[in-house]
Amino acid sequence: MSKRRILLVDDEVAVLLTLKAVLEISGFDVDTAASAREARARLKAREYHMVITDMRMESDEAGREVIVAARTAAYHPAVALLTAFPVADEDWQNMGADKMLVKPMQTRTLIQSLEKLLESHADKLKQLESATDGTKAALAAGFAAGLASASVGKPVKAVGARRATVAKKAAAPRVAKRTAKKVVKKAAKKAAK
Repeated sequence: MSKRRILLVDDEVAVLLTLKAVLEISGFDVDTAASAREARARLKAREYHMVITDMRMESDEAGREVIVAARTAAYHPAVALLTAFPVADEDWQNMGADKMLVKPMQTRTLIQSLEKLLESHADKLKQLESATDGTKAALAAGFAAGLASASVGKPVKAVGARRATVAKKAAAPRVAKRTAKKVVKKAAKKAAK
């Protein structure tokens, strides 16, 4: 089996190098980027199984920019948001991330979280591949459901003392996301029969 490729994005060099070493020891092929711009270029140049991005880098919106770029990639990588300042679940999910990882994290917990995310994401990709054309469109919409929320920012509750800026969730993406979830559930039930 080939190594699973991860793009790790963080503006802190110490975090990048430490996480890169931990992930490579655990059997991953890791590329790094120190900015949202560099990450977008890497996402276009190479396919990744997963993107792990810090939320705040050169700007408060940098993490969201990386998530949007990953969500628009044709190969649909899993996306994890890495942050020292966690936000409410609906906020990071609205950004389009599949998982939020809070710094610092024990190595074993990190690897287990990533393995679990990659496994669940692979299941989603299998559903997408085996779906009919109409269902494929709905499933693909589910992968990109968080993208329309990337235009207008609003403050959100941070779990810590800091506040982050995330996009206002529009009604259309919410309906599309719910519809995509229903289609996925129906397809899963049919496949189980």
